Amino acid sequence: MESIHGQKLSARIVAQLVLLLLGLTCLDPAQAYINRNYSSLEQAQPFDGDFTDILRRGKLRILLTRDFTSASYLPRRRSPLAEQQLIAEEFALSHGLIPELVIVDNFAKLIPALEAGHGDIIVDNLTISDSRLERMSFSVPVDHVYEQVIVASDDKSVQRVRDLNGKSVMVSRDSTFWHALIWLKEKRYPDIEIVETPDAVQIEDVLDRLAAGEIDATIMDSNLVDIYRSYRDDFRVAVNFSRQRNIGWGVRKNAPQLVSEINRYLQLELGTDDHDKRHTGDLDEIKQRRVLRVLLRNNAASYFLYRGELMGFEYELAREFADFHGLRLEVVVPPSYRELTTWLLEGRADIALGFLEPDEKQRRLGVEFSRPYHYAQQHIVVHQDDPADSLQDLDYRTVFVRHHSSYWERLSQLQQEGAGFKLRATDDAVEAEQLLQMVSRGKYKATMVDDQLLDIELAKGLKVRPAFTLEAEIPHAIALRKRNPLLKQALDEFVQSIYKSEFYNVTYKKYFKSGHSVQRLARGRVIDALKGQISPYDKLVRKYASRYGFDWRLVTAQMYQESRFNPRAKSPVGARGLMQLMPRTAKAMGVENASDPANSIRGGIKYLDWLRDRFPDDLPISERIWFTLAAYNAGSGHVNSARRLARQLGLDPNRWFGHTEEAMLLLSQKEYAKHSRYGYVNGREPVNYVRDIRQRFEAYVELSGDLALLESQAIID
Repeated sequence: MESIHGQKLSARIVAQLVLLLLGLTCLDPAQAYINRNYSSLEQAQPFDGDFTDILRRGKLRILLTRDFTSASYLPRRRSPLAEQQLIAEEFALSHGLIPELVIVDNFAKLIPALEAGHGDIIVDNLTISDSRLERMSFSVPVDHVYEQVIVASDDKSVQRVRDLNGKSVMVSRDSTFWHALIWLKEKRYPDIEIVETPDAVQIEDVLDRLAAGEIDATIMDSNLVDIYRSYRDDFRVAVNFSRQRNIGWGVRKNAPQLVSEINRYLQLELGTDDHDKRHTGDLDEIKQRRVLRVLLRNNAASYFLYRGELMGFEYELAREFADFHGLRLEVVVPPSYRELTTWLLEGRADIALGFLEPDEKQRRLGVEFSRPYHYAQQHIVVHQDDPADSLQDLDYRTVFVRHHSSYWERLSQLQQEGAGFKLRATDDAVEAEQLLQMVSRGKYKATMVDDQLLDIELAKGLKVRPAFTLEAEIPHAIALRKRNPLLKQALDEFVQSIYKSEFYNVTYKKYFKSGHSVQRLARGRVIDALKGQISPYDKLVRKYASRYGFDWRLVTAQMYQESRFNPRAKSPVGARGLMQLMPRTAKAMGVENASDPANSIRGGIKYLDWLRDRFPDDLPISERIWFTLAAYNAGSGHVNSARRLARQLGLDPNRWFGHTEEAMLLLSQKEYAKHSRYGYVNGREPVNYVRDIRQRFEAYVELSGDLALLESQAIID
């Protein structure tokens, strides 16, 4: 497709136009993906047509396992599977098709599902092999990998493939690993113990079993190893299991038109792609690669995972810029703030965001800055009970900030001008929210933050307050390399167009100014105690709670926590209705109108039931509900990360209160979050969420008991 100027339109722009023609309300494909269709294998109806039949049907069904859907984890580096999923969805949109993700719980079911017509393509890191070519067709290669033997980090016994003799190796049935191990066992090493990966067990769980010593080894593709290495250090690559292999998309044998169309699209999208090199080129080179790489820190202001959605104020700005230029967004998370500059200059990314203040020292190193996209005042913050109310009142107090930050320089300047506080450096990986939490707990006397970061914590109810505010507003800008003038021009034009626009103001309010979106009121209410009516929706709650095996009073307590019984409640991040279902979740639960009370309650309880099944059978029933509620609030991924951390800390991962909840709190600290698949989470929110619901539930149960007593007394009287 070509524009009126004769220039080829990017796939992203084509997708945007298609969305408009389809009548979707949002022109942003990334937002459209939030509203896309998800279905399970059981929900997918058999259909085995070729490309023309798929066009008539109006949707492309993409088979994949849950491990690497775009909502299943927080990417820190290039994610080949998330990228392939995005390309597949854009392929669908460019042809006027709605992408439907068909989630399979076990790798071994992928190819049978394709053969049975439950999906149109497989996008799941499939190795192209002769045996698979007999069953299906493949696209052109989308990646190249080595198969690698993985063992625990402290296991030095495996150095060669033959060292697997006598070891237990867990792999998925029907994988190339499985068949290769079968051959090795029959021909060379009879004592290899091949352990099948159980249904619904993800790679993360396999690595946990490996680290715990339950198995000796597993085998993974090298591109997936790189993903897990970005946050885990409890395993190592022992040896390459194979020569380099090609990865492709699987297509049914009877769909040659579909293969042809996919290949044409992939050759356009991947023809100039080279992720193994560091790139320092300008905007024209970035557009050739079709990928914008942005450095972001994983925190509550910039980039985080919330209920399966990648979010963050600066993440949304970067995504908006990438979408405008028809680029895919790739987030790179550096280990600390110091690496923002070095990684940018090395070519590991194209731009960097982090509420960065333009700095002459950085410019001398080769860094340039866009025009400011944000201005903030800076505050020296103390505990809310601290009487300090001026710079002089801060004498002899110690102010903790990162050494390599503008805060340190500004505070040093104040000391030179006569201020009497002490200054102490923290690690460069520490986030402002962690320092504020330390002040709130009385561990530190004071710290310094920008007002937008302070707003987040104040909205959460943190016990801090500003004791001294600097008058000058500090500009924040996007960092890039000086040698990229075209990119700077594009960034300047972008900032000028969106600064203080409706998009900017709504997004800013969502992350920094809306206390309702950060913390919900925790006190419940009873509509009519004498009638035993807890909410206006008791009849509906009883109906669906009984269907799925939940105590209706518990669900009602949760419903108040979510919406305060307001069926039209809408959070700034898009959750709607009585049970505050996110758009993606509502679709997955079959809810079309989340503002309808019956739909919302049915969908919310159905989602609770789905979450409950995400936990292993050995989790006690009495504890499972608290884990389920925590997962409803923070996502099952964050909860499972907390369970894993609890086990490492010697806590009981099968108990919530006093154990896993303590680990959940630690996931807001960088030293723990960086080793979690899902990254940073404000752990206090799900901890308070579960505790508040339990307290309200107990009150409702007590009320029910009082009513039963009153009724029995009335009968006696």
